[in-house]
Amino acid sequence: MDPFKMVVWIVAIVAIASVLRAKYGIRHESKGRRGLADETRLADPDADRMREELRALRERVAVLERILTDSDRSAMLDREIEALRARD
Repeated sequence: MDPFKMVVWIVAIVAIASVLRAKYGIRHESKGRRGLADETRLADPDADRMREELRALRERVAVLERILTDSDRSAMLDREIEALRARD
């Protein structure tokens, strides 16, 4: 095999491996230990708090979407909003 082709193959293999590691969250730590990025995220208490807050916000958005898409409630909500605007 030509040395130039061998270098091209090595570079291609390293590039593909880097893309796969990034895609699956595998990282190389300075101590030589390899692990998934998710493992470090699970141990962070702030991340757990943020996940819980995100879950609560998603539930609230779902409730708002239900309110807005329900035709009877939507019409009533529109009337209430207009009534409040008329007061000001």
